[in-house]
Amino acid sequence: MLEIRNLTKKFGDFTALDNVSLDLGPGLFGLLGPNGAGKSTLMRTLATLQEPTSGTVTFNGTDITHDPDVVRRSLGYLPQDFGVYPRMSALQLLDHIAVLKGITDKGERKTQVETLLNMVNLWTHRTASVSTFSGGMRQRFGVAQALLGDPQLIIVDEPTAGLDPLERQRFLDILSRAGDDKIIILSTHIIEDVRDLCNDMGVMGEGKLVARGEPEALVAAIEGRVFSRTFDTDDEVDAVKTSHAVLSTRRLRGKTVVSILADGAPGAGWEPRDVLLEDAYFANLNGFMNRGVRHAA
Repeated sequence: MLEIRNLTKKFGDFTALDNVSLDLGPGLFGLLGPNGAGKSTLMRTLATLQEPTSGTVTFNGTDITHDPDVVRRSLGYLPQDFGVYPRMSALQLLDHIAVLKGITDKGERKTQVETLLNMVNLWTHRTASVSTFSGGMRQRFGVAQALLGDPQLIIVDEPTAGLDPLERQRFLDILSRAGDDKIIILSTHIIEDVRDLCNDMGVMGEGKLVARGEPEALVAAIEGRVFSRTFDTDDEVDAVKTSHAVLSTRRLRGKTVVSILADGAPGAGWEPRDVLLEDAYFANLNGFMNRGVRHAA
């Protein structure tokens, strides 16, 4: 169990995390939020790469700020960007990382390295330098190193950014298979990843946790309240933004489709439509729901 209590992180006068509290058990937890929302700061704090300004994080009952090795022994971490040694093959580098993770038995290390390279579909590239890998291959190598040592807590930060659809799906399948008995925190901008994979999710904005719940429950909370309409001019769109709770706008064949959140039919021309997780995300992020954390269950 991972228990986060009143976690705050400040950098000078800037508050990156603002009183975040969260309890997580085994399974995939999706964390959504725009750039600057505090997602990466939270990930780095949980990975013990930085200490919080205040608040506590306990992992299986132990405060990780006072005893970071407790979580480090059970942690798999895939940051947004990671460096590699330029002349080491995938096989050599994964073996080296396994040693650093404390897997000292040569036979056990060989078995894990070979199993993971096969799992992430890199076995045929095992002798190639990781520095020559494509973005998708490097991300797959990243998840292999994160799974070394059978970690009980896995943190992955923006793992599918820049991947093509096939690579993205392969990566998500790996995470899904790993998530049955581990705590996996998936921080992402890609809302579809969360709806496809996660039974639990949170939305962060300006350092705060503004929503928490099952994806389908967050969607159900605004069922029947999303309406859309197509406009010809930007002036019309601007007028809507001043009078309605706008969830999103998108250009479609030279016109603009506007989606809003409303408690009833907003008037002529507006049509109800099926609710997406994206709508629930924007509704909570923009403060259109109840203030504080709205927990749908």
